[in-house]
Amino acid sequence: MILKPDDRAIAQAAQALRDGQLVGLPTETVYGLAANATDDAAVAKIYAAKGRPSDHPLIVHVASAAQVPMFAAQVPDFAQALIEAFWPGPLTLILPRQSGVATASAGRQDSIGLRCPSHPVAQQLLQACAALGVHGVSAPSANRFGRVSPTTAAHVQSELGPDLLILDGGECPVGIESTIIDCTRGEPVLLRPGHITRPQIEAVCGRAVLDKDAVAQPAPRASGTLESHYAPRAKVRLMSAQDINAKLLALGPHANNLGVWSAQRPDAGAGVVWRAQPAGAEQAAHDLFSVLRDLDARGVQQIWVQLPPGTPEWEGVRDRLQRAAA
Repeated sequence: MILKPDDRAIAQAAQALRDGQLVGLPTETVYGLAANATDDAAVAKIYAAKGRPSDHPLIVHVASAAQVPMFAAQVPDFAQALIEAFWPGPLTLILPRQSGVATASAGRQDSIGLRCPSHPVAQQLLQACAALGVHGVSAPSANRFGRVSPTTAAHVQSELGPDLLILDGGECPVGIESTIIDCTRGEPVLLRPGHITRPQIEAVCGRAVLDKDAVAQPAPRASGTLESHYAPRAKVRLMSAQDINAKLLALGPHANNLGVWSAQRPDAGAGVVWRAQPAGAEQAAHDLFSVLRDLDARGVQQIWVQLPPGTPEWEGVRDRLQRAAA
């Protein structure tokens, strides 16, 4: 059931989480499927509902930085600087985990992913949970594992059914998942790009952000880092605008059951469904998953996407598209 997030619904959702149930939670990135992070039995319900492998760790969402010591055994100086600069906001930090805490949420690793969301409904719910003794909720995207992430309450209901309690926070303003920085290897290491860019991280840290393969010590497992992820039912193909136009020209009237997300409307017939790709990275990130879901719903068999620029602000969008096409 989808509920307007008034005080009564917030209290109902917080109590449901306290009682070991699942809740659909709006954040500024995407909607999450939330459970009490320290209740391993409740967290197991997330893995079951999503069809997600139980060793694939979840991100724990907290109301504020004051809750970090409950989950993290250590916070390096550069990680603390990132918390002060970007929380609340779409940034996840991988930190050494407190022994015996949130074992299932961490996929039984000795590290834990933490983030403090900025969405007002998420903040209200997390604060209400804390008042009931629930000091963090694990909340991966509220969709079947590997599929397109949800950015509206209706998306969540279509994925997980009408019985789930879902707080309707409107469209997610960011639209792609958080940037993930691994802070367990002595240097900031980018595991997943997002709205907060590599140059922004580097400016706060005062040091280079490394790629995960540039450090000898293996990277911990983290959410949303599998090669194939965020995939619609239709096959996604990435190409230049010139290639899209050339292939459509070659197909001519035989271009059918095809979706195109590109900057310019292609010269194509009724068998091609076109959606405009925004010129700016932030708007493109906001639209990305909704466009993929819309084209899927229209029954297209392939989705041709104009590959965005290779500049830092587009890194998160390019990452999601490359994983959707893998």
